[in-house]
Amino acid sequence: MSDVLLIRQVRVVSENSPAFQEADVLVEKGIIKQVAPGLTAPEGAKVIEGKNRLLMPAMFDAHVHFREPGFEAKEDIASGSEAAINGGITGIVMMPNTAPAIDSATVVKMVLDKAKAVSRIPIYTSGCITKGREGKELAAIDGMRALGVKMLTDDGDGVGDPAVLYRAMQYASEFGMFFASHCEVHELAGPRALNEGAMSYRLGIKGSPACAEEIMIDRDIRLAHATGAHIHIQHVSSKLGMETIKWWKDRGDVKVTAEVAPHHLMFRDEDIGNYDTHYKMNPPLRTAEDNAALLEGLKTGIFDLLATDHAPHTPFEKAQDFTSAPNGITGMDTALVSMFDRFVSRGELGWDVIVKRYSAEPRRLMGLEPVPVEEGGTAEFILFDPEGSTTFTAEFMKSKSRNTPFLDKTLKGSVDLVVFDGKVLLER
Repeated sequence: MSDVLLIRQVRVVSENSPAFQEADVLVEKGIIKQVAPGLTAPEGAKVIEGKNRLLMPAMFDAHVHFREPGFEAKEDIASGSEAAINGGITGIVMMPNTAPAIDSATVVKMVLDKAKAVSRIPIYTSGCITKGREGKELAAIDGMRALGVKMLTDDGDGVGDPAVLYRAMQYASEFGMFFASHCEVHELAGPRALNEGAMSYRLGIKGSPACAEEIMIDRDIRLAHATGAHIHIQHVSSKLGMETIKWWKDRGDVKVTAEVAPHHLMFRDEDIGNYDTHYKMNPPLRTAEDNAALLEGLKTGIFDLLATDHAPHTPFEKAQDFTSAPNGITGMDTALVSMFDRFVSRGELGWDVIVKRYSAEPRRLMGLEPVPVEEGGTAEFILFDPEGSTTFTAEFMKSKSRNTPFLDKTLKGSVDLVVFDGKVLLER
């Protein structure tokens, strides 16, 4: 295969401007050599016609569950990484709620070695704050740090004892590590099946109040403020939770970042309808008012990142009754196209926001450099067709699990090309 690639007549997208740059893009040996109109194809170059299509930095997802080790029937690193590529993503951060949990250098090495063997894109992993995610004793943090772990989280369980989290923050912040929090007061959250409100009353299922999340958001930021730690708030689902984060950010004396997931922008508790478990997740879907507020927070930068919280489950698990079925939705195959279909194509969001929040800022969170489409940069980009469409059939999706409301739905937009380090990983 040629190591020279020319993509003609594309509209180049940047995080720095809503306007597009009309240009040809020439790649040689993994490096973007020229970005200019009217380029001539070198002899032997692979040429792709990109007219009316968008060329943008590849996405990076800082919150995914690949389920390996322990739950490979749901997903494994090989299938998860292919689902990422399918959705235009060339880097991810795994969560540590595996079996065994990723709480030591031994497990980190096992995961990273497997990733190097089976994945075509870089895989990073977070590490646990406490051993076995039990919230009691600190995990082997320094050993994980030595292998490159930057993010510490007990993920869905959180750390219930504030003294334990306080001590972890004091210790690990010295190493330049940061903490990611799934914010939830378990005693308040109850069965965590859906949002407490009119829908939960109609369905006759005990709901989880938004304050169960909001209280913990404030607590964990206060602990970070007291210790000087960097706290990253995961998958915020409520307007008041977002406003709490904004209040702390406006103070300017604590390092806090935050993310929102596509499903908390698009769906609401009313979508659950007749007990549809595809809409069961944690934090639960909330209200239309929350949806609108969270979208505005993504635009204005209250949310630093977009992240999917890709959480695969088998069809058998999701086929259980609503209260028994596990929480979670897959996202990597669908995220970029669904964000375009629901928001960008309707003029509610600009491509510059997508690139900033789903490509550049997630990389910066992990201490990595963004990958803009510019001369001298690494060729790590995607070609997106806004006039195309994607039908999310089981055959199209690369994840082992298809627990998504988009299953068998057709949405506007298509990821047509994925390039990493100058190599074509996907071409439609």
